[in-house]
Amino acid sequence: MKRLQAVDSSLPKRRRKPAESSEEQENRMISLAMALAEKKMIDGTASNQMICYYLRLGSSEERLKRQMMEKQKELIDAKTETLKSAQRTEELYANALKAMRRYGGRGEEDDDEDI
Repeated sequence: MKRLQAVDSSLPKRRRKPAESSEEQENRMISLAMALAEKKMIDGTASNQMICYYLRLGSSEERLKRQMMEKQKELIDAKTETLKSAQRTEELYANALKAMRRYGGRGEEDDDEDI
């Protein structure tokens, strides 16, 4: 069986500093895999599985799925922002009530009784 090379010989060899996180390492590996897949597609040595994978990525259904996922992410972000805003509003109301109590002559010691 032919031994696979770790890095394509046509790519320039350069030393990289070690990855500082597992996410950085993962991104590097993905980049290398994509470069190798591109080379195989250009050379005509790509497997049917690889070709089908990239065909599926380019389909209109896949694009719609990606758009839907982006919209869902935006919706989650908006809901998160709404919750944070509600929490800030609640804090403002609590502070306003404390200020009114102090202004009305009630001391700080009465704050715990009403809450």
